[in-house]
Amino acid sequence: MTASKDDTPAAESAAKWDLTSSVSPHLDLHMMFPLLEYVDSLIAQGQISYSAQDVAAARLSLLRPTHMVDYAMDIYKELHLSSEDAEEGKEVEIPQEMEDQKVRVFARLEELKTGCQAFDELWREDDKRASLMKSGQWNISGLASVEITPEIIETYRQLARFNYDCGDYHASREQLECYLSLFTSPPSTTNDTNTGDDNMMEENSNSVVEKKDEKSEGNPAMYYIREITPELLQVLWGRLSCEILLESWEDAHIALTAVKTAIETLSSTNKMTALEALKQRTWLLHWSLFVFWNDSAKGLENMVALFSTEKYLQAVTTNAPHLLRYVTAAVLLVKRRVTKSSPGTNSSSASGLDARRLIKDLVKIMQHCEYSDPIVEFVDCLCVKFDFEMAQTKLAECEEVLATDFFLCKQTDLFMEEARVFVFENYCRIHHKIDLSALGEKLAMDQARAERWIVDLIRNALLDAKIDSEEKCVVMGGEPQSVYEQVMEKTRDLNLRSGTLAGNLSNMLNEARKEKGKKARDALEEEDEY
Repeated sequence: MTASKDDTPAAESAAKWDLTSSVSPHLDLHMMFPLLEYVDSLIAQGQISYSAQDVAAARLSLLRPTHMVDYAMDIYKELHLSSEDAEEGKEVEIPQEMEDQKVRVFARLEELKTGCQAFDELWREDDKRASLMKSGQWNISGLASVEITPEIIETYRQLARFNYDCGDYHASREQLECYLSLFTSPPSTTNDTNTGDDNMMEENSNSVVEKKDEKSEGNPAMYYIREITPELLQVLWGRLSCEILLESWEDAHIALTAVKTAIETLSSTNKMTALEALKQRTWLLHWSLFVFWNDSAKGLENMVALFSTEKYLQAVTTNAPHLLRYVTAAVLLVKRRVTKSSPGTNSSSASGLDARRLIKDLVKIMQHCEYSDPIVEFVDCLCVKFDFEMAQTKLAECEEVLATDFFLCKQTDLFMEEARVFVFENYCRIHHKIDLSALGEKLAMDQARAERWIVDLIRNALLDAKIDSEEKCVVMGGEPQSVYEQVMEKTRDLNLRSGTLAGNLSNMLNEARKEKGKKARDALEEEDEY
């Protein structure tokens, strides 16, 4: 994208730190349209130095592989309509190629609907479907008894994909849900109301059936799918994409978990190469941004947990270092939530330890990522360089970056507040005395308000401090780490390290046994030859 004329320094800075081009290679084409629409809104407000014509051309280019012909026509008109033609009321002539494509799309849609009509009607008949499920025939092989062939079911899957490419995400989600149900084994529901001696035999026989069902029950983290395959993984990706584009965030979180579980299952059973698994995890991290940054409950906590796991951290550092921006922002936003959580069971020291651990782990991630922007540099200035003046400068730049980032824009105010609190916490930890009047001036408060604000902040930050009213300053106390905290800090990864060591030792012993056996066989073969 090229810069437009008369760009302001702020707009040029926003374009410099824009991650749309970095994120887009790891997203589905349909997910790019919300991002480009947001860029369009920034252009209209003069917040970013891109050309509206370039964005419209990019959107039209993305639409070509899809079947959203009407949307493509609208963008084509927008792209080729001059201001003079608009004033005169002239309309842009649509290319015949687009008209022909529209005809082909509708014809293909009708062809697919006709090809799987029998299965679609069966899915909508609740009684018949329930009967087939109860008898264990609701699967590809079992449906042959009602003249539903595998070819018809495959046509139904193609219809789901075609509807998705047409932009009908509701229909696609419903059809994918139906298709996935053919491969699932949900837990059976039993009637526990039977009473009396006459039902004892029936209950005993049911218990045997239940034990068999438990063995064949699917994975609850993957919609109870019995056995995952690479083909079903693609269907799960489609389900996740539909939930994201429909902004159904609770269902999207379930779909995200299903995709993650499927990837790890295929990887652990050697049905997916390590390189392909790394690629799939990279895609999952990018798609998860839509889910986590729109989940108001525990979205950011879940994001930090996912991005911090070893396999997904490897994907960040190897394939997507630009995701460090979102990890950093998430850690700063959840840090105080962790500190305030679990008010009982002697959690003050433990939660404070968890909050500090988040920052320590973040700094380690930063050291392994070759990426930097004002948000990352802000944390680096505070936690590594302890340069508070530069941190304030970077914080001002953070506001511009946040306001123009599709995923972070809604969190700008909250991030700025948490960042200022973070500055104050670190300032308190390295100074013994802090003058109240000087802090009040910096905080744009009078001394009384500043004193109240600082007292509350000290309590929330779990700092050992007190207010000296005579000298009108905050006196910071020592904060020695307790023996409990020291032990927890040193041994928190002990189980993981021990398990890794045991696994490595087991592998070495197995290799040694194999080598010893090979040498023995070779020796026997040599003896036989002589």
